[in-house]
Amino acid sequence: MTKYITQLSLLFIAISALVSCGCVNAMVKHWPGGGLGEVTCDAHYGEGKYAVYPGNNFAMHMIPFTEGAFKLKGKTGITSAVMPHYTIPFPFNQNPKYKENVDNGDSKYILQDLLRDKYNYDGVVCTDWLFTGDETTVDVFLTGKSWGVEGLSIAERHYKVLMAGVDQFGGNNEKGPVIEVSNMAVKEHGEDFMRAHFEQSAVRLLKNIFRIGFFENPYVNVDETKAIVGKPEFMKAGYDAQLKSVVMLKNKANALPLKKNKPVYIPKKFTPAERNFLGMEIPEKLGYPVSIEIVKKYFNITENPDEADNALVFVNSPNSGISFNSVNTKKGGNVYVPISLQYGEYTAKEAHETCIAGGDPQEKFTNRSYKNKKNKAVNISDLGTINDTFKNMKGKPVIVSINMNNPMVFAEFEKNTNALLVHFSVQDQALLDILTVVSEPIAFANACQYGNRRITI
Repeated sequence: MTKYITQLSLLFIAISALVSCGCVNAMVKHWPGGGLGEVTCDAHYGEGKYAVYPGNNFAMHMIPFTEGAFKLKGKTGITSAVMPHYTIPFPFNQNPKYKENVDNGDSKYILQDLLRDKYNYDGVVCTDWLFTGDETTVDVFLTGKSWGVEGLSIAERHYKVLMAGVDQFGGNNEKGPVIEVSNMAVKEHGEDFMRAHFEQSAVRLLKNIFRIGFFENPYVNVDETKAIVGKPEFMKAGYDAQLKSVVMLKNKANALPLKKNKPVYIPKKFTPAERNFLGMEIPEKLGYPVSIEIVKKYFNITENPDEADNALVFVNSPNSGISFNSVNTKKGGNVYVPISLQYGEYTAKEAHETCIAGGDPQEKFTNRSYKNKKNKAVNISDLGTINDTFKNMKGKPVIVSINMNNPMVFAEFEKNTNALLVHFSVQDQALLDILTVVSEPIAFANACQYGNRRITI
């Protein structure tokens, strides 16, 4: 292994003709398509370890890659790196050649036969993080995701990934397994094979560095950087993009725009204790959901609804957590619950009796169905905040701004709002500029319809 690395310097001669092209290296993910977990189960967790194709539409999900990332109009013509997904494709006939039920990063059919051979991709293939580790639970991100190859050793998993067509192990800084893999490959295929295999990956990795001119211009020009970073016109373009992203769903009786310097009531927001994306515990808190110092530049703030002309309510879209409910694990049996798009309790009456795919070494069952099970949003208090504010304002306008992280149902509270805006984590100042018509929001044509209700703009 060591001598292969020392010989990489010779590769500089082979690709030194590549010069800076005024471009950036971009890695696209997740090949051959993400977001295919049954009912939005997240593949960063064991609950979403299967990608399901009930309509036999496997090929359709590769179109953004084959017709987009692999046919760029820029100087490189193609994305510089691809990251395969964690998931095991289901039905299992998505891997017809090798007849193995393994995740995409371990699949020679997915990476070599399709990505490399059929679609002629010769850039870097990099695994997602924690790809070769041991899985310890299905509801935490920071655990191994060696799905379909759980019975292999750590080194054997590295070996299978490498032989499938991967060039780089994402997030892996341990050299031991890679050296062991090299020895395994030399024993099975010979030293010439392994040297050629490593050098091929090295060329792909080094080509990206040469393309953007890192070796020709290895040092930062401080003066040039200062002139570019934070450039006013760039800052304005970014801020304008935020303003244009805010969407107005409702403006009853022209509740908006609001006049500046008028008294407004902003209810404090309760955030319950929860776990973040990485599984880390976040304590509960109560406080203003926006920067009060920024709000004061636009309005006079009062804590008494009776003294306010308008109420401004800032909440998040419903968050019902992941499908696996760890609280119920001690009760035995299936502990999966539905993902909900509303704050209040939701019952999954239309779900499958038997899930499309299931099974994990951490579970004693294979049917992950949640039919007739219930779930509600972790942040159900946001619904209470909206409805309580409407009651406390006694007929005066209530303007609700929702930070959207996923689709949602508005029927629970829409009648208790005069104006309704949705945004995607924009700055507080952008929202206040929208509310006071410094900039106008995007409106959904003339109306936004859902179910049997209709919101008129």
